[in-house]
Amino acid sequence: MHLSGTWSILNGLITTLLFSTLTPAIELDISNKQSIKDAASTSAYSMLGWYAGNETGQIPGSFPEKWWEGSALFLALLQYWHFTGDTTYNSLTSQGLEWQSGDKGDYMPSNYSSYLGNDDQMFWGLAAMMAAELKFPDVPGQFSWLSLAQGVFNTQTARWDTTTCGGGLRWQIFPYQDGYTMKNSVSNGGLFQLAARLARYTNQAKYSKWAEKIWDWSTSSPLVNNKTWNVADSTQMANDCADVGNYQWSYNYGTYLMGAAYMYNYTNGDEKWKTPVDGLLGKTLKTFFPTGDIFEDTTCEPTKKCNFNEILFKGLTSSWLAFTALLVPDTAAQIKPKLASSAQAAAKSCTGNNNNTCGITWYQNKWDGTTGMEQEISATNVFLANMINFDTGTFGPVTSKTGGNSSSDPNAGEGKGGGDDVKEKPTTSGDKAGASILTLIFVFTWAGGMVWMMLGA
Repeated sequence: MHLSGTWSILNGLITTLLFSTLTPAIELDISNKQSIKDAASTSAYSMLGWYAGNETGQIPGSFPEKWWEGSALFLALLQYWHFTGDTTYNSLTSQGLEWQSGDKGDYMPSNYSSYLGNDDQMFWGLAAMMAAELKFPDVPGQFSWLSLAQGVFNTQTARWDTTTCGGGLRWQIFPYQDGYTMKNSVSNGGLFQLAARLARYTNQAKYSKWAEKIWDWSTSSPLVNNKTWNVADSTQMANDCADVGNYQWSYNYGTYLMGAAYMYNYTNGDEKWKTPVDGLLGKTLKTFFPTGDIFEDTTCEPTKKCNFNEILFKGLTSSWLAFTALLVPDTAAQIKPKLASSAQAAAKSCTGNNNNTCGITWYQNKWDGTTGMEQEISATNVFLANMINFDTGTFGPVTSKTGGNSSSDPNAGEGKGGGDDVKEKPTTSGDKAGASILTLIFVFTWAGGMVWMMLGA
């Protein structure tokens, strides 16, 4: 899911010209429910400014070259609706989640499936799972949210690879992809989380057995150390997963932590799952909150080299921390203060471009000059995470026995069910080159105009 630096260069040019264009920060009172809702409303509106999928002639849910980020957008919008009750974005959320589901209901749309990784597909499965758990209405005549999550689960467990390393999911799906010979934490942790959530929602043993299987393999591999609770990024298959790529990313920890929290809740407090919840939570808080209890992805933020994907990691993990606090209540005392201080710092970063543009580095307590949908998604997530302070028993994820009514299809992903495939022509290298040239022309023309106006002023 990692991208080239072209857009980072353009982003730097734009934000350099606009850096002095500041506005007061988003006002946020963590103790006031309406203040949190208002802050999330502001950042969600900015977030949607980067999305054109609901416009005439555009492709719903489509983000060419960073397809997985559509799932991150819709994950934020699902939580926005859930915690605020604002239905403004519900229609485009349903439309995007369905449109990208593919003709088999497994988030393998034909126009993207040739280069997707297991992690890309998994995130869309988690978005569908969240829709089911939050009782987001199924779309009549289309794939149900639960069946879409089941479709991802079915296609991914079919890829479980025992040729090396004793098991595990590869990072990539096809042999021609870079990363095909790696097994990584986010793919395996994400599938573990999805299996745990399906087990809790459906109360079906096949999902819990798979969650156990993935967890046991992960802790027997170099990916998850169940003594130190270090979560590595990846391991190479060439030497039978004997080595480790130990980059520290918050979402690697978050995927496993959330899965363990679901298993703890599903098993009514089995100590087998409380131990990893406590271990992973402790290591997450120690590693990624180094500056005044403010969330920071420490591998890229200090050097200011976070790419598009990496900007999203702490936003996703903020949400997972919030749901962990709901699923394992005795973790709340550790989690809530971290989310509160992070949200307050994030709000102070939202002073850019005269429109409350948010930044990446929250710990600076000011805008850092960066601009992007990813910054707005992460800010929205951390604002909404603080709504758990006002939970009266209705904010937690439901199950099929506690109000969930999304219809099940245990055979999803095998060509059954309704839904439309993505209606988009394949993107060629010429298209990408042409788009880049047009973008450069536009940006430099715009930048020249800005300089001319400033000099004229």
